[in-house]
Amino acid sequence: MTTKTGHQGDTGPEQIVPSEADRVLIFDTTLRDGEQCPGATMTFEEKLEVADCLDQMGVDIIEAGFPIASEGDFEAVSAIARRVKRASVAGLARAGEKDIDRAGEAVKHAVKPRIHTFISTSPVHMKFKLQKEPEEVLELVTRQCQRARNWVDDVEWSAEDATRTEHDYLCRCVEAAIKAGATTINIPDTVGYTVPEEYFALITMLRERVPNSDKAIFSTHCHNDLGMAVANSLAGVKAGARQIECTINGIGERAGNAALEEIVMAMKTRQDVLPYASGIDTTLLARASRLVSAVTNFPVQYNKAIVGRNAFAHESGIHQDGMLKHTQTYEIMTPESVGVGKTSLVMGKHSGRNAFRSKLKELGYELGDNQFEDAFNRFKALADRKKHVYDEDIEALVDEGIAHMHDRTKVVALTVIAGTMGPQAATLTLDIEGKQHTVQATGNGPVDATFNAIKELMPHNGRLALYQVHAVTEGTDAQAEVSVRLDEDGRAVTGRGADTDTLVASARAYVAAVNKLMVKRQKTTAAQSAI
Repeated sequence: MTTKTGHQGDTGPEQIVPSEADRVLIFDTTLRDGEQCPGATMTFEEKLEVADCLDQMGVDIIEAGFPIASEGDFEAVSAIARRVKRASVAGLARAGEKDIDRAGEAVKHAVKPRIHTFISTSPVHMKFKLQKEPEEVLELVTRQCQRARNWVDDVEWSAEDATRTEHDYLCRCVEAAIKAGATTINIPDTVGYTVPEEYFALITMLRERVPNSDKAIFSTHCHNDLGMAVANSLAGVKAGARQIECTINGIGERAGNAALEEIVMAMKTRQDVLPYASGIDTTLLARASRLVSAVTNFPVQYNKAIVGRNAFAHESGIHQDGMLKHTQTYEIMTPESVGVGKTSLVMGKHSGRNAFRSKLKELGYELGDNQFEDAFNRFKALADRKKHVYDEDIEALVDEGIAHMHDRTKVVALTVIAGTMGPQAATLTLDIEGKQHTVQATGNGPVDATFNAIKELMPHNGRLALYQVHAVTEGTDAQAEVSVRLDEDGRAVTGRGADTDTLVASARAYVAAVNKLMVKRQKTTAAQSAI
């Protein structure tokens, strides 16, 4: 039961204190499902940084990766399991014995280890993907849960493509999984097919029909193919699910997963209709969003709920007038509640370290001493070139520094000759693992010449699938933020760079993408050699 605590001033709905039974566990799969998003590969160090942030924020379960996928994945999951202080750490595993044993090895040193094992249960998946009969799959459900339980006490079982699975058969699988030791039952909308009313009915049906359903926690895992991942997840909670699987910024396969920040703030803001609680420190949401955006090179759309640049911005005269009179006329939550600074310092070339550190804190960044000095020096260089330095400039500057901190290759210098009389030429100097290399190249335009120069120093067969430029702020001296996506042998990577010179930003973005491409190539080679 829940108890009402009265009105929160004049902010609207009555606030409710959820009981322990209404506590919803947050299962973050940014490091597993999120990293499967094409181009979103993270380095080992970046994964550790994201895991630290999630643990500090209060995430209940961190799905750290897919240990059997590669040696790099195994090492990352194992390192996170040893490092995380509070959260459970889960490793994903298919129904095979090798998968489960590898996951068990990876998470065994965690404070609270979990194995998350899954198998497809829908007719289309069983027929074309698994090529198995329903009874064979049912036997595997029991075997995989029992084997996982031999490793850990906390076993999660998932029915892949559950929302397209026949109800009678799904009930049999869930019952078998719980009987074999599963403590959490995940009902994924793997292809983003369901709608809230349908998903509510599905969870309700399982909890009512499966005889031992009260012995496990039911979980949601919704994809956003039809734009309903968050709504479906919350419908599942209303039906009795008490774990939600989600990702920072909603990244993930295809159209992504349910967004953690939207789910958490929906429950916090609408306690009158969603009387549930999470253990998330919401003031860290903006920081987590920026970190994941930086390390994946996936920009957050401006109008993204909760953490988008425009989420607390008001340009309309009518809105501005209302906000000046009372903030709640157009804001249903405060910027501070999600870690967005309300006020801003005017930053310029005369600003000192203390002002810059205060600005970073206001924007949600906490940098180490070396990171701070690097960011401050680049800020001073930028301030010398720009008349006005906006918050967005500083965010782009810091995010780029975080994203490229561990890159083996960095842009040192670039000189380009361009104009109507071609061919255009570029002279480029790169720092490759501590040694500088310079090369000249020509091309059909300055960008082509720059990219050709990079190819000479960083050979690869990647195809340029995306080249996108946008201004971070207004004005002719605005920083350009460039995104580059490369495809090579089925691998897709995205790099991002920012600079007041568009060509320098382009070079940085291209080099960042090639760095990630090489990391992916090494992972694939290591995985193949391990087979």
